Amino acid sequence: MSVLQVQNLSVTFATPTQQVQALRGLSLDLKTGKTLCLIGESGSGKSTAALSIPKLLPASAHFSAESQILLNGQDIQALRPRQLRKVRGRDVGVIFQEPMNSLNPLQRVGKQITEALMVHQRGMERQARMTRVRELLADVGMDDPRMPNSFPHQLSGGQRQRVMIAMALANDPALLIADEPTTALDLTTQKQVLDLLKRLQAERNLAILLVTHDFGVVRYMGGQALVLRAGEVVERGPVETVLSTPQAAYTKALLAAEPGDPPLPAKTAVNPVLSAKDVQVFYPGLRPREPFEAVQPTHFELFAGQTLGVVGESGSGKSSLALGLLQLTPHEGEVQLEGVSLERLSSAALRRKRADIQVVFQDPFTSLSPRMTVAEIIAEGLEVHAPDQSTAERQAQVDTILNQVQLDSKDKYRYPHEFSGGQRQRIALARALILEPRVLILDEPTSALDRAVRAEFLTLLRALQKDKGLAYVFISHDLGVVRSLAHRLIVMEKGCVVEQGESHKIFASPQHPYTQKLLRAFLVEPRASKNIDQLATVAQVNANA
Repeated sequence: MSVLQVQNLSVTFATPTQQVQALRGLSLDLKTGKTLCLIGESGSGKSTAALSIPKLLPASAHFSAESQILLNGQDIQALRPRQLRKVRGRDVGVIFQEPMNSLNPLQRVGKQITEALMVHQRGMERQARMTRVRELLADVGMDDPRMPNSFPHQLSGGQRQRVMIAMALANDPALLIADEPTTALDLTTQKQVLDLLKRLQAERNLAILLVTHDFGVVRYMGGQALVLRAGEVVERGPVETVLSTPQAAYTKALLAAEPGDPPLPAKTAVNPVLSAKDVQVFYPGLRPREPFEAVQPTHFELFAGQTLGVVGESGSGKSSLALGLLQLTPHEGEVQLEGVSLERLSSAALRRKRADIQVVFQDPFTSLSPRMTVAEIIAEGLEVHAPDQSTAERQAQVDTILNQVQLDSKDKYRYPHEFSGGQRQRIALARALILEPRVLILDEPTSALDRAVRAEFLTLLRALQKDKGLAYVFISHDLGVVRSLAHRLIVMEKGCVVEQGESHKIFASPQHPYTQKLLRAFLVEPRASKNIDQLATVAQVNANA
């Protein structure tokens, strides 16, 4: 039985200056208990197709007259707003790509999950709702009794994504739309979530429409695949067929976009450009005398032209360490930038010094002002650190940096919400690079990027590092990306650095059990292709682990 049938779906976005056709004649059929994967680059129309089904697109989206969407035989196009509200969350659940933008920052996560139950299960008693909330959180790996009382900002990116999954599953929908559900998750948590989705699918005969750019996730989930490019389907078929014997040149190009080989050891300068000495990060606890220690004493040195990879599961303290290095959260210890202790600088001096250490945050949507154009966002740093520049000079620099991150300078007067997730991440990168910093902290910069764009992005980072001697602190749960970029590696577990050293040595022979666990999760993940040397490395690390 078909849960979802889509025929000739065409969507056009109308703006004051132009019309953009995001989808062209998309057709698909998803049956009960089956999985359909939508694959493609950022801006290919994947999310537009997914959000068209529950009609969650903005008012600027226009459907063609031939478009038809049937959910359990019901014509979605003909439903009124009140009828649509009954369908959303009950018949179809949605896992959104950016949980921080979807969760209410003023409400505890338990209450937000409860809202879904109150709307569609009005007869459920309060105690039963709270029990259901705890069950849902436990199902997604968040069985800590304190979790329902947490606010979204108190959770890591991966934890927020799991809250979104719990909300989507609250009312046992027949169709689950998962828009990049594992983007912010580390490998071990990613496998747990995918296993959860597969278990729920088997138990409840759940139909899953999966939007992703991760071919490892596609291969693991199986089912049928649709490959989209510029709003059109270029290839379709069973997942194994599409991934093993692709017919379209575009599909072949996506599959060939691997992170790359490990970097050669970087030449070490005499003095480090960034160093941390006993850096600790604390957050207020329930009692003033019991603060939560997010990062235990951490030491490292980073030299110009080097990349320091920071890996670990969600909640391990990676992002908290970055905030401590940036002086954006209370901490203890000392951070030195080019020999200057940042803790000893006055507020004015620290503000000037920030031009030398910039950051690309994990979630670009929440770090980019929705009220500013792309040009204004990128030029804002120049207004602070180069106030004597003319407007024409700033705009010329904005155009240059946009071209460097593979964005069209003609789009600089658009707003962040008009771009895809991957495009917003490149805007955030442009904002950081325009000040020509010495150190760049990248917090999960590739999590929202598809394979092809990710490969271009990593190539860009390597070129910038080589040309300008940039030093990177690269935080990621994608060990393939870290392996291809990092010269040195820090492995964190529950706020503690459990292993540290040269990247190639740790990947070849991990010493700590936690590192071995992470590498096992990485190495068993299905990859599109590996050469003989990569396969030999896999066998060697598995033997060591």
